[in-house]
Amino acid sequence: MIRFELIAPVGEILRRNARLHPDKLAFEDKRRAVSYRDLDVETQGLATRLATLGLKTGQAVVIFLPNSVNWVVACLAVVRAGGIAVAVSIESTEAELSYRLTDAECAVLITTPEKRPMAEALLQRLEQPTVLITTDDETGLGRPQQTAGFTFEDDQDIDRPAYIVYTSGTTGQPKGVLLSTRSMLWVTAACWAPIAGLNEDDVVLNTLPLYHSYALNIAVLSIIATGASEYIMEKFSTSQATELLRTKRFTFMPGVPTVFHYFLSACQTSGEKLLSSVRLCVSAGAIMPGTLNSDFEAFFAVPLLDGYGITETSTMVTMNWPGKWRVPGSCGLPVPGLTVRLVDPKTGLDVPMGIEGELICRGPNLMQGYHNKPHETQKAIVDGWYHTGDLARSDQNGFLTITGRLKELIIRGGQNIAPAEVEETILLLHETVMDCAVIGMPHTMLGEVPVACVVLRDAQGFDEEVLIGHCRDRLSAYKVPDRVYVVEEIPRTGSGKILRVKLRESLPAA
Repeated sequence: MIRFELIAPVGEILRRNARLHPDKLAFEDKRRAVSYRDLDVETQGLATRLATLGLKTGQAVVIFLPNSVNWVVACLAVVRAGGIAVAVSIESTEAELSYRLTDAECAVLITTPEKRPMAEALLQRLEQPTVLITTDDETGLGRPQQTAGFTFEDDQDIDRPAYIVYTSGTTGQPKGVLLSTRSMLWVTAACWAPIAGLNEDDVVLNTLPLYHSYALNIAVLSIIATGASEYIMEKFSTSQATELLRTKRFTFMPGVPTVFHYFLSACQTSGEKLLSSVRLCVSAGAIMPGTLNSDFEAFFAVPLLDGYGITETSTMVTMNWPGKWRVPGSCGLPVPGLTVRLVDPKTGLDVPMGIEGELICRGPNLMQGYHNKPHETQKAIVDGWYHTGDLARSDQNGFLTITGRLKELIIRGGQNIAPAEVEETILLLHETVMDCAVIGMPHTMLGEVPVACVVLRDAQGFDEEVLIGHCRDRLSAYKVPDRVYVVEEIPRTGSGKILRVKLRESLPAA
């Protein structure tokens, strides 16, 4: 069942694909496409360039690019060169980029010509010895390198840290999750290939941001491991997805629940059933309502498999299998090779079937830890078990249903938001705010959105739009509060922790 042959060094996989089907499409975006032969040549060319620039094994390279073929080339080249690929959203603000550059101690930053001035100014202020590469350099991002006396050798170690994916935590500072090629490809070998059936005949329409672990796994590494082909959307838009799907070339579409919600709504309005060529859709990143799943399948007559994944486990922990034996609202069964338990958060003892408990897990896909955060790692991984902070129930057949979160993360359309990051590093810096709290509120399309509750220093002259503008200038768009509520006080426990549930209940109904 587990496809062990898919777990191999990135360079070995690319050379194999170039040999077996050299002219086959590997990746395409709105600007260009690469065959598997091209992909092997380009990634080796950039890997050689990185090596000649002095990149050492284990050094980090920030990929500050939009969703594109270039993003894929950069990521795979970094790993071939022995570096650690650090995935960063192209929409990151200067402060967000600065934190990741310094936290990951990056030796190289790869970006676009448009973002180069921002990157240069930032690196100058940081006084950090970081080489800057842009996609329009004279040598080209992945053009073969002519280097006399230098022989490039692919990195073969699939167990070393090869990727850092930042995930928000309740401390407010994003944590860099260290993942290996083995841990990532285990998910391919145990989940996407045997359960979802991803294979070389599939043409994938990718709607996901590549800097997320989910997309890095299913839309980059799993594509090359299985020899599939993929079109990369720079950003998801219902209209563009509609145009692409009208070509009837796609067979497989991954997404988050929000994507499927918007797409279903648009197609129900137009009456177009655009998924006639698609054999399977898969969803992860946030909890999918059972009604959305059933409505989607009823309208399109295409299976939509839901699963539960987290960055710390190289994505998938559980997954639904194709077929009629699925439980509405469930995130499925544990992925083969993983062990999952539901425990009482207070006692650590396993809870009986049907009783809510914290989901903990262990397996080959577990992270190696949080970069430069040993204390956080020790808190998260206890005796080899990763404590997810998520609550779930199991039925008599072992199907798991996520019921809530111990953690305070807000998940907006599959994007994680740490309330403390918005509170401590943004809102409290504004002159009008004396105290504040950020909470998640239900949203029909996005699942939930962040809202800010603030105690003002002086209510006279307060302008909500000015405060939201202050946030917008300093945060990625998805982190910006949807609205601001002025409150008299922020309820807290005796130890000072915010009582978010009590605060949420005190707000007027939407």
